[in-house]
Amino acid sequence: MSNQIQNPNSEKKYDLGERTAIFGEKMIELSQSLTKSPINNSLVSQGIRAATSVGANYCEADGAESKKDFRHKIAICKKEAKETMHWLRMIAKANLDKSKECRILWKEAHELALIFSSIMKK
Repeated sequence: MSNQIQNPNSEKKYDLGERTAIFGEKMIELSQSLTKSPINNSLVSQGIRAATSVGANYCEADGAESKKDFRHKIAICKKEAKETMHWLRMIAKANLDKSKECRILWKEAHELALIFSSIMKK
């Protein structure tokens, strides 16, 4: 299975593995910028696990041994992207000064969930 997606409107290929890795990195950067507190510590822990799991499971999907295994891993990617959306909403509520950054990452998580949903339909 290839981790590159051809955009039908251009000749450029998009590396979904790289995109999911960058997403996880940006979530780590956001988390490092937050004030340490019991609430943030809990939210960040959950958010980081979900966000970085998207990329980890995509790597596993890319190396899947069967179509069934591939679909299962892609389904996990979608689930983790949607879970990340939830944690970003909670982080934004707890850190109103970071709501813009959370919104940007929330949109990326949403796009990733839509991409994985589309892949599952094929």
